[in-house]
Amino acid sequence: MAGFVLWYASYYTTVVVWELRKLLAWFALPLLAVACCVATGLVLRQIRRRTGRSVGGANTTAVLAWLGGVFGLVLAVGWLVYGAYLQDRAYMATAQIVTDPVPTLSARSPYLVGKAQAAPHLGDVTGEIADITYLPDSDRFGTLVERRGWLAGYEVGLVQEVPLGGSGRSQERCPFDVEKADARISGWFGHNLGRKISAEKRWVRFEADDAYVTCSNGTPVVVVPLKRQTGLLVVTERPAGVALYDGRTGKLTVTTDTSAVPGPSYPLSLAARQREGTAAVGSFSDWWFERSGWDASEDGANEGNEAEFTLRYGGADAGAAGSAYVTPLTPQGEASSVVAVSRVPTRHRGGALAPMTVHRLDPAWSSPKALVALIKAEYRDVCCYNDDQVFEVVPTGGSTWTATIGSEQNIRYRVEGRGPVEGREATCLKAADGALIRCAYAAPGSPEDQELKRREQQKQQDEAAKGSGSGGGAPGDLKGLTDDQLADLQRSLGDEFLRRLKSG
Repeated sequence: MAGFVLWYASYYTTVVVWELRKLLAWFALPLLAVACCVATGLVLRQIRRRTGRSVGGANTTAVLAWLGGVFGLVLAVGWLVYGAYLQDRAYMATAQIVTDPVPTLSARSPYLVGKAQAAPHLGDVTGEIADITYLPDSDRFGTLVERRGWLAGYEVGLVQEVPLGGSGRSQERCPFDVEKADARISGWFGHNLGRKISAEKRWVRFEADDAYVTCSNGTPVVVVPLKRQTGLLVVTERPAGVALYDGRTGKLTVTTDTSAVPGPSYPLSLAARQREGTAAVGSFSDWWFERSGWDASEDGANEGNEAEFTLRYGGADAGAAGSAYVTPLTPQGEASSVVAVSRVPTRHRGGALAPMTVHRLDPAWSSPKALVALIKAEYRDVCCYNDDQVFEVVPTGGSTWTATIGSEQNIRYRVEGRGPVEGREATCLKAADGALIRCAYAAPGSPEDQELKRREQQKQQDEAAKGSGSGGGAPGDLKGLTDDQLADLQRSLGDEFLRRLKSG
């Protein structure tokens, strides 16, 4: 009967084994110390009985038991601390700290914008939004909607385009077959997707926030990245493939071949745990006193999405590398400047941890909160009125960052910066599609600086051509002027009238 229960209750046994394994890792050594002391006392007591010297045997056993208890307690406290350090070190096993610039990354619409635009596009759907995830392969946001009711699964999957620049806003709604595909994460009884995954493959678990939905020819597919446990005294997690849940047939497929998965296959929660493990980059004393490693920036500028930004590679790296989880990092302590950027691939083959790269920045950036204040001061004419605000400040390659400006329904501008150059933060204002508008301070030699110089040269050439009468008419003839030149002339004339009136 016990064997049948263990076989049938695969979901609960998996949960119990996972939790017991964590507890065993923390208390194995203390319990072993207590057991050794008690066993030693019992052996001595047995020896005394056989030799006829029973006096003091009980006292010896009691003393050893007390010593074992005290030693076990001390060892438990020490192991809880040192074991946590070893666990962080285990997650740091694949980390590489470099001074190379961050590869070129493509800017995307902020997560909060994609989240805000999901509900208005659901139409007559009566369910509740369960998850919103950026899908870098298609540059779209996937929204998973739960069907109302205790014994129900998902209702619909929405994949929508939220362009950073341009007017395209395509969307696709993929309804679930509520009769055949009636399971969901955290569902009840037989409608629990986790139960189905455990029945298909035991001893693997997942985080609900790692799951997302995609649409394939009108069929919704729920993708659930899986994790497994490894280690005895230092228990850590590793990737274990993905579970694919077909929203039309209800078929569940668990596979370790993630090449055909139309989105991230590496668990985002595992990438976040690896990033947190950077606290153990130094010695144990540095880890204990928080003198080493980095934290995600949490000063409020990226509220709602502060770490593990899913970004596509751009430029020469676009085709080969795919996408990555990227996080701006600040040093531990009171400092809030961004001094490094961590990068973990969203796709990874095998059961080992994905490689994590920490890029040290030179120069370092100001904190996201300070950058928002700088943007509001330098570009007052575009930020921030009505519902407009500064959204995510994310790394976009090299030493550059990008902040988006607009409302949740319409992104209007972006500001790109390069960190302090010659003692001043270099920032440029661009349209949402990336067209340069102006710069508060352009870094010397940057593409923006070269573009501004080109424009200035073009302006001088136009003025020289206009002064020499080569504008299509005789000197003084306004018919040869373009619309922009005529508008400039009108503004100059108005400014001159105003100056003369003020001067008396």
